[in-house]
Amino acid sequence: MSFLTRGILEPFALDFLQRALLGGGLVAILCGVVGTWVVIRGMAFLGEALAHGMLPGVALATVLGLPVLVGGALSAVAMSLGIAALQRRGRLSYDTSIGLLFVAMLALGVVVISHSGSFATDATAILFGDILAIAPVDIALLAGAAVVGLAVAWAFHRPLVALALDPRIASVLGLGPRSAQAALVGLVTLAVVASYQAVGSLLVVGLLLAPAVAAGHWTSRIPTRMALAAVLGIAAVFVGLLVSWHAATAAGASVAATAIAVAALSGIARAGLTALRARGRGSARRAADRDGTDLDGADRDPVLAGPSAGSVAPTP
Repeated sequence: MSFLTRGILEPFALDFLQRALLGGGLVAILCGVVGTWVVIRGMAFLGEALAHGMLPGVALATVLGLPVLVGGALSAVAMSLGIAALQRRGRLSYDTSIGLLFVAMLALGVVVISHSGSFATDATAILFGDILAIAPVDIALLAGAAVVGLAVAWAFHRPLVALALDPRIASVLGLGPRSAQAALVGLVTLAVVASYQAVGSLLVVGLLLAPAVAAGHWTSRIPTRMALAAVLGIAAVFVGLLVSWHAATAAGASVAATAIAVAALSGIARAGLTALRARGRGSARRAADRDGTDLDGADRDPVLAGPSAGSVAPTP
């Protein structure tokens, strides 16, 4: 076995890294599906707000010794309902409602954490996660969350497509744009809460958005984009864990940074290929003009093509 192969495979002989890879892979699958809709609908701010909005519930669960995922889920759901209530009754815009509750929930979470005797430790775990501490019960919860997320995304696929095109069209077609929007907010909440254990509340949006952005550079078909985003997310988890192991860096931050790097490299590669194609088409067109040949290789009819560049039209 080569040195490179040992460096890649040996770390995953450890049980806790196997659990981290499995749990992170489940999170990547869920985020790949949900993140595709988040990018298409331009709801990145909602994902960021919900990631911070679950902070009070996570902090309270940590202080009381309760399951943090349950606390985070309750807090995120409360924030989602609060956003909807402010929109309906407070006559506030969507972004304004999110911004107000975003700051309020973040402040409340910090207040709760400040009453903990291990403030620094709890704050670090909450903000940045601990993917290496994923337990078998966490994997079971993540698997359940992934199944639920995939089922909801499949059930609401047509309404979500119509909603992305035009909410009025979705309403006319009877596809329930309000129900689709509520389902999408629920999916984002589920993905954010599920991703918390892997990358923490500060970095969860990176895993939610980056693979979907990277996949969007290569395909516009929504199912294909979701599948590619999931694959790229799993790759980011794998590489991020390797980087964390060999460089002794924070695992959650390494995974999130790898996901962002994948999105950046994907954008650069796509831009490079587009430039090469444009240059190739330009070269082919110039060659065709010189040779009197169409781009598909057929000879031009000199009568139909007209005079070539630089020639003089015959005079009677």
